[in-house]
Amino acid sequence: MLRNREVQWLLVFSIVIVGLGSLIAGQISLQSAIVLLATVAFLAMGYGVFTYWRYQKIRQLSIMLDEICNGKFDLDVRNNMEGELSLLRSNIYKITSMLTKQGRQLKKDKLQLADGLSDISHQLRTPLTSMMVMTELLQQEDLAKEQRELFLQTITQQLERIQWLVTSLLKISQIDAGTITFKEEIISVAAVVKKAVEPFLILMELKEQQLVIKGDETATFYGDLSWSSEALTNIIKNCAEHTPAGGIIKIDYQQNPIYTEIIISDNGEGIDQDDLPYIFQRFYRGKNATSDSVGIGLAMSRAIVLAQHGDIVVESSPKGSRFCVKFYHQVV
Repeated sequence: MLRNREVQWLLVFSIVIVGLGSLIAGQISLQSAIVLLATVAFLAMGYGVFTYWRYQKIRQLSIMLDEICNGKFDLDVRNNMEGELSLLRSNIYKITSMLTKQGRQLKKDKLQLADGLSDISHQLRTPLTSMMVMTELLQQEDLAKEQRELFLQTITQQLERIQWLVTSLLKISQIDAGTITFKEEIISVAAVVKKAVEPFLILMELKEQQLVIKGDETATFYGDLSWSSEALTNIIKNCAEHTPAGGIIKIDYQQNPIYTEIIISDNGEGIDQDDLPYIFQRFYRGKNATSDSVGIGLAMSRAIVLAQHGDIVVESSPKGSRFCVKFYHQVV
């Protein structure tokens, strides 16, 4: 305790004051000086005990902080008493709880990153190996023209798949890192839906699929037109791929005081019930997934919707699937 500079200064100041007071009291009478010295002695003893107790409490908190810095986050330093020390203990407990939560999240993120890198490596290794083999075959001078054209076409398809995969992964990574700024403007649901279905109109026509769109033309929500349409695009792509020729894909939308709802449904083969809880996880491929699926489209849709104060759920049966996207209205 005495090593603290403030205690040393206080001790010197007290000795000087007591000395001066004793000299003055001694001029009055010897008894006054004795009474003064006795009173000061008792006060000094009480103050010393209190100060020692207080510094011991501070020392305990200092030890706790050292343990927290060394990674021991399970300390319970809560104190229901009043006072500055109790307040300090409560603040330390809050920091400890926050660090514990962050530590668990970082550990979870590291595991997810490791799993993600493993999945990405697997997704890229297969097409790259295939292209390397076909490239070696293309170097053969006696290779038939038809075979050469088939290899080139396959390589082009694999490159397009890799480009889509890398682009999608970069977009999801940017969303997770919070580096993308989503616009918050009033956009028409009809405009979002129109932009989302455009890439599939020819495909649906070739498969003789019927596209039925209906809803309130005045329906709007706060969001980003481009990103919102991309989220719907991935859902529509999933429905189109799993709906047979001659099937029906429906898009219904409406608005109420709480949220704007967009429902995309089909009468395809549906999603297996065992796959439903994991359908929005990255790189998850369900039992009914197509051969070229990498399981990232629906994960991107969910990330985009959640980033815009929305939610997305799916229901499915052997008669088809139903995706419900909600964009909640922000209270200003």
